[in-house]
Amino acid sequence: MAADVRSEVSGPRAFLLGLVGFAAFETAVYYLLRWATSGLGERNQFQAENTIVRNWVKTTAFLLGHLTLVIIAVLVLSNLLPRRYRSQIIPWFLLSLLVMFLLLWPLFE
Repeated sequence: MAADVRSEVSGPRAFLLGLVGFAAFETAVYYLLRWATSGLGERNQFQAENTIVRNWVKTTAFLLGHLTLVIIAVLVLSNLLPRRYRSQIIPWFLLSLLVMFLLLWPLFE
């Protein structure tokens, strides 16, 4: 019973592998969602006929799509990874929530 409570710490190699996987995942998700939302919104933000509604729809679709893909990835990884690496999932998940909002900048440029 005590072995289940004990937390095993993974090393720097696992962290670097997680960092590379995180960067690859975020890049793939960004380009996938950029392609999926390409017909929404206005590219030129300084047009006279530009309305916030089109850009709001694109922003909402991007954020919901990103959140959906991240939650799916967390669920899959929590089932596939060995127990000693599961402690890294939540910090990467929280970082992904921050990155989700930062990716809106290049999406509208």
